[in-house]
Amino acid sequence: LQQSAFNECPKLKRIVLPLKDDMIEDRVFGECPILTTVDMVGGIHNTVASLHMESWRNKMTDELNRINQTLPTSATGKTPKIQQWMRSVIHRLDHYKAEHQRVLKEATT
Repeated sequence: LQQSAFNECPKLKRIVLPLKDDMIEDRVFGECPILTTVDMVGGIHNTVASLHMESWRNKMTDELNRINQTLPTSATGKTPKIQQWMRSVIHRLDHYKAEHQRVLKEATT
């Protein structure tokens, strides 16, 4: 999303995004005071559901939901919060996918 794409959208409450690093440029959601919810689309939910360990699934679900707890309490600075959250989700997911592969490999050897 290009810089200022949703700048000054005071009625914007919810957005739907794919999980993609560097997808959101700076100040995309400037002056969106009631933006409170980010929903993820794509295969992220299926990927989380397929993780081997229940604790991993729970932690990823918590991480996916964290932004929707953070945004309602933030009147400004929503774009950097969303950017940081997306990077965190990607990092955690990559970690758990690598661990998942390691566990599967150990189980087959």
